[in-house]
Amino acid sequence: MSNKQRRNHTKEFKEEAVKLIKDQGYAISEAARNLGVNPNLLGRWKREMEKSEGGVSESRSLLNMQTELKQLRKENKRLKLEREILKKAATFFAKETD
Repeated sequence: MSNKQRRNHTKEFKEEAVKLIKDQGYAISEAARNLGVNPNLLGRWKREMEKSEGGVSESRSLLNMQTELKQLRKENKRLKLEREILKKAATFFAKETD
């Protein structure tokens, strides 16, 4: 049996550790190594905080991106149509002034 003592980390420490991953873009393994904690532990803290915050899971994030993409494609189609109409109107009025 290992003689390692179990360390208790404060909530603030855990939050700052997770911020390194989420806000600073560190990989879990890199942040864990720099902080001297196990990567599995840091990953668990991240999942727990996302869950407690009602955090966006990857699948939910993907769904949001797909929804946004669908809206952007629809808007793009509408804008292309409007541009074509304006081109035709400009051509029409240019011919009338001649």
